[in-house]
Amino acid sequence: MQRRKLGYTDVELTTIGLGTWAIGGGEWEFGWGDQDDQASIATIREALEAGINWIDTAAAYGFGHAEEVVGKAIKGLGKRPLVATKCSLLNDGHGKVVRSLKRDSILKEAEDSLRRLQVDVIDIYQIHWPNPEEDIEEAWEAMAELVRQQKVRYIGVSNFNVAQMQRIQSIHPIASLQPPYSMLRRQIEAEILPFCAAHNIGVIVYSPMQKGLLTGKITPDWVKQLGDNDHRKRDPMFNSPQLEINLEFIAKLKPMADKYHISLATLAVNGVLQQSAVTAAIVGARKPGQILDAVRAADVEIAQQDWDQMNQWLNERDAAVAKVV
Repeated sequence: MQRRKLGYTDVELTTIGLGTWAIGGGEWEFGWGDQDDQASIATIREALEAGINWIDTAAAYGFGHAEEVVGKAIKGLGKRPLVATKCSLLNDGHGKVVRSLKRDSILKEAEDSLRRLQVDVIDIYQIHWPNPEEDIEEAWEAMAELVRQQKVRYIGVSNFNVAQMQRIQSIHPIASLQPPYSMLRRQIEAEILPFCAAHNIGVIVYSPMQKGLLTGKITPDWVKQLGDNDHRKRDPMFNSPQLEINLEFIAKLKPMADKYHISLATLAVNGVLQQSAVTAAIVGARKPGQILDAVRAADVEIAQQDWDQMNQWLNERDAAVAKVV
């Protein structure tokens, strides 16, 4: 699998990384429903056998549960994968998220993540969200402290905008940004990708398949059957009127995927990797077999005229959504 250098660092990531958001289970505010841990471990090991060299997780995913599962899956491996995790989202004690960017909280979270992951050092440690915004400098100073303590190799941010990254740059270099990016969510193309390219900040995008929408498997009946502990049931993209608009666009993509003998999921991931400023894409999987299709994404070459056609459809989709939101 192709590898790309992460920003200014010496880390080389495969263009696809395994995402573990769903592996955290459904027992928290932004869960993906019930999940079997043995299936999760098998999925992680399958991804590594397929050539993926890094795993993305977070303390928030199941409030530590995803990290524990990752730790079990990679324990004892001859060569462990790179591990990226995140901090700043805490459990209020009732499965709801509370946010903290205070120094002591960041340092404690790092220790807890090291223990759950069963590793001596975290390869990429990221602030999950820039909230409360007034504390991002304090949090970044704590992250830099973890680098000096050699508990973390490199530090990055997730969901930050350009102004927020500018505020912390002088404290310590930003190794990476993790923003949402998919065919259905392209806002980072305007300012964020150019800024990261100009400042040698790696970009690791999440939700390239838009939480499963771009797999072509989602229908209105499928959404109705989601459990109450699956946050997608509350996502506007998965509900009328946006759902119908999205499905109409996805139906147009199907013949394009068929033309290249690939799945819609592979086409969606390939799309985000076309951006030169993007280092890699996080692809979530929760059972064996799901990740294998995505590993092909970086190697497929789509003709420019076909991208132009898809961009036209995207612009029409965006205009339709703008009318209903």
